[in-house]
Amino acid sequence: MKQWPFAHTVEMTYRLQRGVLEVRTTIANLSDEAMPVAIGFHPYYQLTDSRRDDWTIAVAARTHWLLAPNKVPTGETEPIERIFAQPSATTLRGYDLDDVFGDLVRDAQGRATMSIAGTSQRLELALGPNFRAVVIWSPKDSAFICVEPMAGITDAPNLAQKGLYKELQTIAPGGMWRESFWITPRGF
Repeated sequence: MKQWPFAHTVEMTYRLQRGVLEVRTTIANLSDEAMPVAIGFHPYYQLTDSRRDDWTIAVAARTHWLLAPNKVPTGETEPIERIFAQPSATTLRGYDLDDVFGDLVRDAQGRATMSIAGTSQRLELALGPNFRAVVIWSPKDSAFICVEPMAGITDAPNLAQKGLYKELQTIAPGGMWRESFWITPRGF
């Protein structure tokens, strides 16, 4: 309770249907006050048909959060094009990524879709509307990439308290927060 002073439960459901994995999370606030939502996932992905440097990523975001040396957002942002000249198709070669992105680009269902593509293999990751940020982590000499759905940016509760982050979600006492992300593999 010292670390997170809100009574709550987290329920996760994994559903595989027609080749698409859905990861659904429900958080119930059991406390007597509004509870901030600060949940994120850190899945690792690897394509086996090509080298990491040859993978192409598409990041459906408009904003890149500037980070302090401890990798926590400073509260300042810049357009994603300052990192990726073409956010819809960037080859990973030369990139050493550990970056936070926000202002996600959404489709008519409210989903933001990121992708990783190799020679013939492709992963699409669709984030539901309550995932407001994504962290992309792929060190330069690695053979993996993490596309991390986040309910808010890294350190969102503290940055919101300082007035540097406006998208912090909360759950009313007795209320629930629900959201899903979907992983669709192709060409494997």
